Amino acid sequence: MSYDVVTLGRISVDIYPDDIGVGLEDVTTFRKYLGGSPSNVAVAAARHGESAAVITRTGDDPFGTYLHRELTRFRVDDRFVSAVPGLQTPATFCAIQPPEDFPLYFYGRFPTAPDLQIRPEEIDPEVVRDTRILWSTVTGLCQEPSRSAHLAAHEARPRERLRADQHTVLDLDYRPMFWESEEEARAQVHELLQHVTIAIGNDKECAVAVGEGTPDEQADRLLEAGVRIAVVKLGPEGVMAKTREERVVSAPVPVETVNGLGAGDSFGGAFCHGINQGWSLEQVLDYANASGAIVASRVSCSDAMPTPDEVFQLLRERGRAVPEGATR
Repeated sequence: MSYDVVTLGRISVDIYPDDIGVGLEDVTTFRKYLGGSPSNVAVAAARHGESAAVITRTGDDPFGTYLHRELTRFRVDDRFVSAVPGLQTPATFCAIQPPEDFPLYFYGRFPTAPDLQIRPEEIDPEVVRDTRILWSTVTGLCQEPSRSAHLAAHEARPRERLRADQHTVLDLDYRPMFWESEEEARAQVHELLQHVTIAIGNDKECAVAVGEGTPDEQADRLLEAGVRIAVVKLGPEGVMAKTREERVVSAPVPVETVNGLGAGDSFGGAFCHGINQGWSLEQVLDYANASGAIVASRVSCSDAMPTPDEVFQLLRERGRAVPEGATR
């Protein structure tokens, strides 16, 4: 079966508070949601109408059952999600203290987690070779056997053999608590970049991947590594995308921030949709920016992913153009 988007890596249960603006020690009630960046990206892509699947692993427990159920509810294929006996499904707690304070607390990920136990033999080479977009993250490289599984998935679709409508995306989501050092992460990223056509990250993540520098310098280094589109998030200044032929900057889409944690994953799923639609790079960035802004204005991540109509509406409200020929 061929998919529009296949994501590889982390999955967890997000435990988010109903109480806004207080520390976790003062929260009285919580709600649970599907979480984990690559899984959220798959959910976001499915909300935009893409056929999506996730390759990951959970614990053999009720939370694992819950995640299967949520993936199915969001129309994400869960056939490549298996359980790891003896390990618990991870949970991630967050305090929501807008506009900028959203500390995360990871449980069940140390010394390892089920999604870091993905093995190379569990990668279906035909599935990853045929999908239009393969999306993975740097976090999946932090530990074996996940590291080898990621490499196997990327080696199954060599960059030089991709069709014109295929892309391999690496989310440069460096999280220091999962690594011994930045140098170790940089070495692993360097190895995987030879398979990647699109790299996405903020200035810190790009610095880990290719060294310190201005956003343009970092984008140029990613392009020199063979990436075809380098996307550098500029914080309050928006996001820049650079190819060998063009440089595009999309300004932020202003909203009142409630929880900024899922904005990047929403951006990712919308970005995949825009790329698969064949929109111009400027249209893709504006659409993805608006999609991320919508989730930042809501409490949860996966449950908050917008539909195309919601994104189009926000673009119009903010005076931005809706992509020509846009379809659901």
